[in-house]
Amino acid sequence: MSTAPATTREILIATIADLLDGVRTVAVGASSPIPAAGAMLLRARNEQRGRERVRVIVLGSREHNFFTNGSFELFDATAQGRVDAFFLGGGQIDGQANINLVGTGDYPTSTVRWPGSFGSAYMYYLIPLVILFREEHSPRVLVDKVDFVSAPGSSEGIHRTGGPHALLTSLALFDFDKEKKRFRLRSVHRGHTAEDVRAATGFDYDAPANVPSTPEPDAETMALLRGRVTGELSECYPQFVETLVADRAA
Repeated sequence: MSTAPATTREILIATIADLLDGVRTVAVGASSPIPAAGAMLLRARNEQRGRERVRVIVLGSREHNFFTNGSFELFDATAQGRVDAFFLGGGQIDGQANINLVGTGDYPTSTVRWPGSFGSAYMYYLIPLVILFREEHSPRVLVDKVDFVSAPGSSEGIHRTGGPHALLTSLALFDFDKEKKRFRLRSVHRGHTAEDVRAATGFDYDAPANVPSTPEPDAETMALLRGRVTGELSECYPQFVETLVADRAA
């Protein structure tokens, strides 16, 4: 196993595992290798520590998905309260945790068209712990106000069991304050500063006077990540695993 320091993506994976601590069932959508790795890492770490087993559902995987009917069964499980955590991203994310998966410009004559919502609002309303994840951290992604609300971060006067818990990017980790309806910067990843984050963010947010660094993965976490988790992840994301391994050698 490589003894090189954790890469940025490995820090993201370890941070996701920490954010998921305490959940029993976590679901991961398609084309989400970093969230999937974070969920697998939590499962492996819990098993090694003798803690409660974590059930991981990775859509598109044969080995890490006990569903037999894909997203249809995921929606049913969500409605029944059997999914504790999920991940959402977006072409745009704003300061109130609204996400846009439709496109930019005035709908329906969008200048850029994205794949669509795919039940994101449904999941956002019902799943208790939703982590917003987007590797790119730039003003074009993290905007003051999304052009189209695919899934709202908050809903005035409407009861919802789910909603945003945190936002994780390649630069930083934010918590979401549901009462204030705005983000608060929790930590900045190695190699970046609070000023870097402010300059790359298109919305306003709260921040402590001294912003800490995101914790680095410990030896136990790194061993699991570069061993068992890398092997498990290769079943559904072989190309991503190749880049992950290459990054360690860079």
